[in-house]
Amino acid sequence: METSNQLLESVRSKYGAVAQSELSGADAGVRAVAQAFGYSEDELKSIPAAANMGLSCGNPTAIASLRHGEVVVDLGCGGGLDVFLAARQVGPEGKAIGIDMTEAMIKRARMNAAAGDYRNVEFHLATIDRLPLADASVDCVISNCVINLAQDKASVFREIARVLKPGGRLAVSDIALKAELPAAIAGSLAAYVGCIAGAIPIEEYRNGLVAAGFEHVQVVDSGADLNAYSKVESQSGCCSPAMASPSGETAQGLNVFGGGCCSPGLTSDVHRDLAALLSEFDVNAAAASVKVYAVKPAATASCCSSTCCSVPA
Repeated sequence: METSNQLLESVRSKYGAVAQSELSGADAGVRAVAQAFGYSEDELKSIPAAANMGLSCGNPTAIASLRHGEVVVDLGCGGGLDVFLAARQVGPEGKAIGIDMTEAMIKRARMNAAAGDYRNVEFHLATIDRLPLADASVDCVISNCVINLAQDKASVFREIARVLKPGGRLAVSDIALKAELPAAIAGSLAAYVGCIAGAIPIEEYRNGLVAAGFEHVQVVDSGADLNAYSKVESQSGCCSPAMASPSGETAQGLNVFGGGCCSPGLTSDVHRDLAALLSEFDVNAAAASVKVYAVKPAATASCCSSTCCSVPA
C-alpha cells in the first residue's frame, strides 16, 4: 500500500479523470447504477445529467429529512448530484453546499449548477477533514460513498460535529465492512481507491461517531447488491484501471464504490478482468452499502424530544 500522501493523490487523480470524462445520466448504465442504490427516475430527471456519473452507493437525501430553509452540506459532492437534489428540498430560503477535494469535480459541479440555474448552491474545494465552514453553521451533513476514502475518519467525524448546529444531523450513504476482507483486497491500492480497502467495520463506524459526540447513531446495512456497478457496460464510471504500485507493478482495478474513483477510456479487457475478479471475490460477503444517521446533541436538553428530530426508519 502507498503512503498517505500517495493514497490521497491516487484518489484525487481518479476523481479528476472521471470528472473530465463524458459519463453522465444520459447513459442507461449510469442511470441503472443510481436507481439500484435508491434514486427514482423522477429524481434523476430533475437534475443535470452530467451530475450523475454512476458513483453512488445510496441516496442520502432520501434519509436526511431536509426541510425548507435549512443549510445542508455534501461531503465529496462530485458533480453535484446530491447537492442539486438537496437544493430543491431546502428551497430558495435554504442552501446546499458541496465540498470536494478535486478541482475538476468542483468545476464540473459549478458548470452543472449554471446549466440548471441553481441559485441556492455553492461549491468549495477542500478535504472533508478540514471544512471551510464556520462552527455550528449547518443543519444537516450528507455524503455519498466518500467517508470510506478518508484515512483519518475520526477527524472527519469531529469536523462534522464542529460544523453542525446543536440538534443538527448526519445522514450518509457509505460502504462499511461486515466481515474481514481477504488479504489480497485489504492490501490493494486498487481496492483502496475503489472504496473497499479503506472501509471500516460497521461497529467501528458506529463507535467513531459516538466518540465524536454524536447520539442516536444508526449504521444500517441497506441490503443493496454492490454488484450493481456491473450495470455500467463499456463505460469508465464503475471500475478502476490497472494502477501502478510504487514498485512499478500494476494491480487490476476493483469495483468502484462511489466517490469518483475511476478514469475514462477503459477497455473491454479491463471489464473482463473486473468480472473475473468479482467472480473470485464475493464483495457482498464482506462489504455493505450502509445508511448512517446520527444527531449532534442539542445545547440543552436531550435532542430527540418529540419536537426536535425524528430518526428515519
